[in-house]
Amino acid sequence: MNFHQLQYAVAIARHGLSVTQAASALGTSQPAISRALKALERELGFDLFVREGRAFSRVTAHGARVLEYATRALAEIESLKAVAADLNQDSRGTLSIATTHTQARYVLPQVVRAFRERYPEVELHLHQGTSEQIAEMVAADRVQLAIATGSDGLFPGLVLLPVYRWTRQVIVPKHHPLARVSKLTIKDLAQYSLISYVFSFTGASSLHTVFAREGMVPKVALTARDSDVIKTYVRLGLGVGIVASVAIEAANDGDLAVLDASHLFPIHTTWIGFRRGTLLRNFAYDFIQLFGPHLTRRLVDRALEARDVEAQAELFRKISLPIR
Repeated sequence: MNFHQLQYAVAIARHGLSVTQAASALGTSQPAISRALKALERELGFDLFVREGRAFSRVTAHGARVLEYATRALAEIESLKAVAADLNQDSRGTLSIATTHTQARYVLPQVVRAFRERYPEVELHLHQGTSEQIAEMVAADRVQLAIATGSDGLFPGLVLLPVYRWTRQVIVPKHHPLARVSKLTIKDLAQYSLISYVFSFTGASSLHTVFAREGMVPKVALTARDSDVIKTYVRLGLGVGIVASVAIEAANDGDLAVLDASHLFPIHTTWIGFRRGTLLRNFAYDFIQLFGPHLTRRLVDRALEARDVEAQAELFRKISLPIR
């Protein structure tokens, strides 16, 4: 058996048992993958996938064990490549990051600029999505780093490093009645249609939870994954916006009244994470520290070596995260 045979088999499993999607992801042809898979199965003496006609319906019991070992082997090979590149002081490579629109638009620009100045030969790819979409990209090994807020349950195999904390702010046109309120209450917000972020499909939204504590239900007019979209519809008078504090720009949002809502909603923590067992390139360590200055290489390595989630969390309990 060889590297490509294992790579193709793992790719099929990661892309919903679709040879077409696996071929597209790897930049090869379907016949090449099919031939390699058949050769691997002949050598092993059993099938990795159950076939129904020309399609695969599920992974066989034996196949599941082989794919588990193959995934580990491929990860080790990638680690060896990373070691060789760093030992040769090769500053070239690719860094793929999955994140949300808010992070990509409002938080990461200065980080990316500093990174590009330091590593001009590294290709940097930003993939934007919801927490669920970021989790899918991580699971499919399409990215090396993930940046998100909360949703820890979606990322069981990741080392999560807390970077900063943020609150929610309410935005309205300056002539709006809420602009004259000195301290917002949930009762105030309950009078108006709200425009906020897309809710998670995996759990209760903090918006509904906060309103429920007051015995109320929010009137949600519109949800969007994009802070700029929320601002646009607020400006059109379609509702009261609720956005992350990091999404407020004094230079561009002067036409909006920004009302503090930190006392109404929980404080959120944004983290950067990577798959446990990953060997990070030097430039990946540097990107992490550019994003979170407290995340030194030593601290990142200690988090990677932590035996469980509790031990990992203990490393950060005494670190005071900035609030943005």
